[in-house]
Amino acid sequence: MEMFVFTGIVWKEGDEFSALCPELDVASQGKSFNEARNNLLEAAALHLEGSFEDGLPYMRPVPPSEDPRNSLPADTMKIFKFKVDVAIKAYA
Repeated sequence: MEMFVFTGIVWKEGDEFSALCPELDVASQGKSFNEARNNLLEAAALHLEGSFEDGLPYMRPVPPSEDPRNSLPADTMKIFKFKVDVAIKAYA
């Protein structure tokens, strides 16, 4: 089983929270920090699974101009690392 480690970023936008994985260009949102984070984890796992199944590249970095780490104050974001386990199977 292969394990990947990615960065998650969550910040408050209005009444909701936005979340982004900049290495994959996968985003989500939620009404709370935990909901946005959990939605991001699910979105990243689904993105990787679909990319591997379809033979597509999975890394799609966010352009620096769109990365919230380059535009939002550091104290308004929570940055964390998360892991995704990927089982690779061969079929004939």
